[in-house]
Amino acid sequence: MRALQAVISRRKRATAWEVLSTMDHYDIAIIGAGLAGSLAAIALAREGHRVALVGPRPAIADGRTTALMDQSIEYLKKLDLWGEVEPLTAPLVAIRILDGTSRLFRAPPVNFRASEVGLDAFGYNIPNAPFLEILERHEAGLPTLERATAAATRFDIDGAEVRIGLGDDRSITADLVVGADGRRSAVREAAGIGVRTWSYPQAAIVLNFSHELPHQDVSTEFHTEGGPFTQVPLPGNRSSLVWVRKPRDAEETLTLAPDVLSRTIEDRMQSILGKVTTEGMPQSFPLSGLSARRFGKGRTLLVGEAAHAFPPIGAQGLNLSLRDIMTLVDLIGRPTGSRLPADTGDRFDGRRRADILSRTASVDLLNRSLLSNFLPVQALRAAGLHLLSSAGPLRGLLMREGIHPGSALQAFKEGLREQIRRKSA
Repeated sequence: MRALQAVISRRKRATAWEVLSTMDHYDIAIIGAGLAGSLAAIALAREGHRVALVGPRPAIADGRTTALMDQSIEYLKKLDLWGEVEPLTAPLVAIRILDGTSRLFRAPPVNFRASEVGLDAFGYNIPNAPFLEILERHEAGLPTLERATAAATRFDIDGAEVRIGLGDDRSITADLVVGADGRRSAVREAAGIGVRTWSYPQAAIVLNFSHELPHQDVSTEFHTEGGPFTQVPLPGNRSSLVWVRKPRDAEETLTLAPDVLSRTIEDRMQSILGKVTTEGMPQSFPLSGLSARRFGKGRTLLVGEAAHAFPPIGAQGLNLSLRDIMTLVDLIGRPTGSRLPADTGDRFDGRRRADILSRTASVDLLNRSLLSNFLPVQALRAAGLHLLSSAGPLRGLLMREGIHPGSALQAFKEGLREQIRRKSA
């Protein structure tokens, strides 16, 4: 009886894909059409690959902004996107960290200036919604990129290819599938890749606001007992805000009248930008972390929040996702006329593991140090920031590492080699 049921099951599965020979075939199918998925699709299509970008358009406009660092901006220029994106942005010429706690061990102010590492700006702050609109226009102009606004509903991943069923009853096949479909990734689940998740007793409030005094292209991050309160410049006398609070405090903040909320933000910022006026409705997101057990497997690759997610600290989220995409494009290369290898996902996992795990751990450690009431932890955090404030070379190494991962270690090696050379000369 069980053998008969197995045969019937296999026949049903075959029937579901019986139009396989008439399916549209692509080199790469990207599931998820947010910022990470759209950027991956454009980058791969510009290399000449035939790409399917699958996923519905967002139902609600994303009110958040994204700070992209110098390495990411250079990649946008390479993709011929920066000319349209730049007018939306504000440069980040300096970042300052202020201790906004009332704890026994308080840290001194720390100022990071792009000029210290030879840059005009660390990066630029970009509103997400118009950024995505620009990407959609570029997608439409690429002859090897096809956009499907239906959801992907089923996957069959084997050694030969990937078969994908869509919500509009169509089916496609691809050599590789890229999961850019967020924290609850259907691609990750279909590939049998496990995930480690954790949560924080925090929620992030995001909004934009105008202010009386110019921000001078400086981002200010107040470290508070509930989490960071981060103001990031926008063009003109406007800024975006990410305010991490305890969930109950965040709920209460969302109920405040606009004038009361504006005054609350001004007080929290110690009026360093003068009078504040909030714009639109604030949005709130619970904070949690996620790391896939693998970032690729066989014909499956994971990018963006399908692979990694953590609190909005240190402008790491989309910058890390763009490094996923850079690695993906470099690994796949240009079309050769042959099918893409079945072990591409495994090789991608090996190349992305160190970067993703180290960034995830550092952001998690910093966030938990803000939440900790353990005095030795508070003392270590204050001492670390004091060291950064007073030690210019160390601060420079940290800034270089934040902008170009791996550069701090490379600079240290080069400095060590130079010292050895001088001693032996």
